Amino acid sequence: MDSLPEEVLQAWKNRAGAVVFTTVAPDGTPNSVYITCVGLYENSRIVIADNYFCKTRENIRNGSSGAVLFITDAGKAYQIKGGIEYHNSGIFFDFMKEWNPKQHPGHAAAVIIPREVYSGAKELK
Repeated sequence: MDSLPEEVLQAWKNRAGAVVFTTVAPDGTPNSVYITCVGLYENSRIVIADNYFCKTRENIRNGSSGAVLFITDAGKAYQIKGGIEYHNSGIFFDFMKEWNPKQHPGHAAAVIIPREVYSGAKELK
């Protein structure tokens, strides 16, 4: 997906609070965490700061795909599903360091490469 759908881009600007980031362990066990240090890169990638990952980092290193769930201030939910890249340097890492609060370590940037996007049960293209 070259760019997220326009509806999602507008919703992202009006998201309320933390997002939920879910990964899956090799045995199929899901792991969900609240994330407040998150950004949108060039309307196409969700970048999450790895400040305190543990199980999440392990799942990513084991090849997990993932999902990001967020809600707008109007109460509408969106879910973005896709592959995950993990960057300790480079453009995504540098992007994350620009907005990640200095009091957090910012070990790496987890990048969601969207494959599917939903609002409720409706798939958005």
